Amino acid sequence: MKADIHPQYNDVVFQDVSTNFAFLTRSTMTAKDKIKWEDGKEYPVVKVEISSQSHPFYTGKHKIIDAGGRVDKFRRRYAAK
Repeated sequence: MKADIHPQYNDVVFQDVSTNFAFLTRSTMTAKDKIKWEDGKEYPVVKVEISSQSHPFYTGKHKIIDAGGRVDKFRRRYAAK
């Protein structure tokens, strides 16, 4: 592998702006803003709009939109098998 061509891989906090949920992980992303984490250290914080705490699929608020009875048609077709 060539030296000095890969981005730096550092600890970063990702924060969901809608729920204030945050988690610490490692990433190549950088940010100017910093946040003080539970361990007392400061880490760069990357603000995201959707995380597992606010996404409808993970929160159980996911709704199936039935366009023209497609779900019922699918269920009738494959229910007998």
